[in-house]
Amino acid sequence: MDPSRITLRPFKLTDADDLLSWAGDDRVTKSGRWKSLTSKEEALTFIEQMCIHHPWRRSICIDDRSIGFLSVFPGSGDERHRADVGYAIAVEYWGQGITTAALKMGIPQVFDDFPQVLRLQAFTSVDNKASQRVLEKAGFTREGLLRKYICLKGSILDVVVFGLLSSDS
Repeated sequence: MDPSRITLRPFKLTDADDLLSWAGDDRVTKSGRWKSLTSKEEALTFIEQMCIHHPWRRSICIDDRSIGFLSVFPGSGDERHRADVGYAIAVEYWGQGITTAALKMGIPQVFDDFPQVLRLQAFTSVDNKASQRVLEKAGFTREGLLRKYICLKGSILDVVVFGLLSSDS
């Protein structure tokens, strides 16, 4: 994949069909907190309610076509110095380095947009080796195992935590 074709941008309502194509795939959504979308109406509502007004959610695009997302959830109060990172990408783009490239693009933007954030962190299931590789290739450090840490779609899972400091990037 030519890296110049990969961009990050805010979601638009016109992304609904593209969003539905990948966010309606259970293989993509199985690691996320949201359920697979089932209709264009759900996709439009998701964009309106969960993307447009989100503090920092970007569409990962190939040739300006939405194929995934990168989200950052900045902390507040005493946790304003850190932010959680999440991402997903359409199955047909797995294993091509696109998510890593998008994450590398997004990291400096996040630190610029949120100067109070000193730490980005990501949590991934111990079974999701591909996501762990994405984080490592993007410069995150594996910091540890959190046993029985998260409830995801009814299952209590062990997760691996990764961190990246603003001084590391």
